[in-house]
Amino acid sequence: MDLALANRQRIEKLPCIAHAPENLETLLDAGSFRERLHLEISQAKQRIYLVALYLQDDAAGRDILTSLYQAKQANPDLDIRVLVDWHRAQRGLIGANKSDGNAAFYREYAEAYKHQIEVLGVPVKNREVFGVLHLKGFIVDDRVIYSGASLNDVYLAQQDRYRYDRYHVLQNKALADTMSAFIVDTLTDSDAVNCLNKQVRPTTKALKGAIKNLRSQLQSASYHFDNQSISANQVGLTPLIGLGKRKNRLNKHICTLLASAQKELTICTPYFNFPRLVSKEIKLALKRGVKINIIVGDKTANDFFIPPSEPFKTIAGLPYLYEVNLRKFAKQNESAINKGQLSLNLWCHDNNSFHLKGIWVDQQYMMITGNNLNPRAWKLDLENAILVHDKNQLLAEQNEKELACIMQHCTRVNSYLMIDNVNSYPNEVKKLIKRIHRTKVDHILKQIL
Repeated sequence: MDLALANRQRIEKLPCIAHAPENLETLLDAGSFRERLHLEISQAKQRIYLVALYLQDDAAGRDILTSLYQAKQANPDLDIRVLVDWHRAQRGLIGANKSDGNAAFYREYAEAYKHQIEVLGVPVKNREVFGVLHLKGFIVDDRVIYSGASLNDVYLAQQDRYRYDRYHVLQNKALADTMSAFIVDTLTDSDAVNCLNKQVRPTTKALKGAIKNLRSQLQSASYHFDNQSISANQVGLTPLIGLGKRKNRLNKHICTLLASAQKELTICTPYFNFPRLVSKEIKLALKRGVKINIIVGDKTANDFFIPPSEPFKTIAGLPYLYEVNLRKFAKQNESAINKGQLSLNLWCHDNNSFHLKGIWVDQQYMMITGNNLNPRAWKLDLENAILVHDKNQLLAEQNEKELACIMQHCTRVNSYLMIDNVNSYPNEVKKLIKRIHRTKVDHILKQIL
């Protein structure tokens, strides 16, 4: 049997939640996402569960927390839970002075209102560098608002810049219940998960045993829901979750999805640093004649990019390392680029940044996810996704609009020579990259960045 067909059959056997296509809405910009999130919070009747890497102490973050507290004061019985990464919440921004981070902001709000909202810190690992809460999905009553975005000024386009992501609103009680049950039963009920509002909190060291137990539980976790039959006028939704290298169901299904592509495959990633297995599947797809479109942010659209005119910081070398990977990939696949089989597109729009992730296969499958499709997501962070099965292409028009919007600010790479090489980089970057190559730490960096 043809391998692509065999993998397609594996994808088709995944359990699904039935969904009416008119109840899946794609928002096309960060401003619309911000407005919709505030609207849903203001109209909530039963529950609001927000899960993000961080809720930042800035104008947008304060507006979100204010909206949540206002909703809670108006309806004290409203079940509101905010989950963020434990480590990220208790430090300042990279390069900033040491501080209590966003936890001080959460404590300030807790002291100002009668009816409390717990902001819970989830530690996936004992240290942030070895794993964070990268779970996505905001649940408001029976809606799931899914995006790879965190909650701050740039993700919510609150000021004069935005960080571009994908934004989907799904009205589906079964999906909302499924994702809510995981949040409550696995995360909030864990001894490792603690409230960040309090002045006195347990140390990470004191939580070491609880964190180990939580991580063990997460490594074998999955979403639990009843498999539903999908009619001709419905699409199917498969929520997926994964953590770690060995038992990661999400990784496994991503590889199967890529391996199922027969005609077309589109991939979005903000950081060009594919895991080995993803690179292998892309290579195999090219061999079997699949037309592949890869959309990645230009180095200047990377959230770590610092213009050469500003003081250099080591972290600013990251966008250049990703570009080195991209140039090497383009050079290796120059013939596929020339034939038009492989399309590499660099996204760049003014001084905004790019944070899109996702996979489209043969106009029949779409994965919305916060997974960056890099080794860190593959091995260290807690990730999830929603795989949309659309055999009858009921979402085709909506998908085309989203991809057209993404491609609006893309430049196609017609040759690897269009991509800057190391010799053209600022001196500080050249020195850093040469030092990295000389000390042979490339492999280690690729696993954690």
